[in-house]
Amino acid sequence: MSTTITAKGQVTIPKAVRDMLGIGPGSQVDFRRLPDGNIVVVPVDAQKQTSRFAKFRGHAGKGMTTDEIMALTRGDD
Repeated sequence: MSTTITAKGQVTIPKAVRDMLGIGPGSQVDFRRLPDGNIVVVPVDAQKQTSRFAKFRGHAGKGMTTDEIMALTRGDD
């Protein structure tokens, strides 16, 4: 895919690429230069996820009630 640069240095990102990156109006992107000299476009949201486990952080599902925890720690049957 190719696009044309305007006099202001702007480009239109092709729809197929926007869809693949999950970006739309108002999205922020970062431009990174790879060691081989190529430039890649990365959605800013993708940079925030620091590890593959980040999406699970802080989510353990529905937990026990206080009464259930107290019964468990006291050994109540």
